[in-house]
Amino acid sequence: MIDADTVFNDRQDAGRRLASALMKFKDKDAVVLALPRGGVPVAFEVAQALHAKLDVALVRKIGAPGHEELGLGAVVDGAHPQVVLNEDIVREIQPGAAYLEAETARQLAEIERRRRLYRDDDPPPEIAGRTTIVVDDGIATGGTVKAVLRALARAKPGRLVLAVPVAPRESLDELSAEADEIICLMSPDPFFAVGMHYRDFRQTSDQEVTELLHRSKASSPNQARA
Repeated sequence: MIDADTVFNDRQDAGRRLASALMKFKDKDAVVLALPRGGVPVAFEVAQALHAKLDVALVRKIGAPGHEELGLGAVVDGAHPQVVLNEDIVREIQPGAAYLEAETARQLAEIERRRRLYRDDDPPPEIAGRTTIVVDDGIATGGTVKAVLRALARAKPGRLVLAVPVAPRESLDELSAEADEIICLMSPDPFFAVGMHYRDFRQTSDQEVTELLHRSKASSPNQARA
């Protein structure tokens, strides 16, 4: 049974509580990047509280042949899209260069679709030299988040921060070298699943993501800067 003290009402509740732990970044020209879709309602609350620009970190897993849930790596959107591979798993599975090329192209096409849907083809924000806060609704293994952090680090942000409501301690330990700072409100032990720490964990729709991004763009003073 999950203790009531380790449960959020919903993603909005989690976002407001996470924002309280990030107030030192308020009015610091920060960029908040959400992992869609579930991270967007959390990140929206954070961006509103910090008066920060909100955008999405568009990332797609590169799955193994016949086992798409096994991540060989990930493709991360940006001015120059980055492919981050898990070299240990690639060596073990040996999918072949042709498969990796084809699967990367397929995931880039999905990223392009989401970019048009979520951003109206606006370019991704400039993060070089700026505090960049990566937000999701929680972390389980952390593989996708690790790919995002590594890709963003290549863009040389001023400070790279990972902020999540809930995650297992072992995943946070593994990610500690990938960010300048990690803010996590809860690290339950034992940890079973992110959704068990939300009373309402219904799926976030593309429509909700689009609406929240548009609302943030209209209300934030920092949205004018790319």
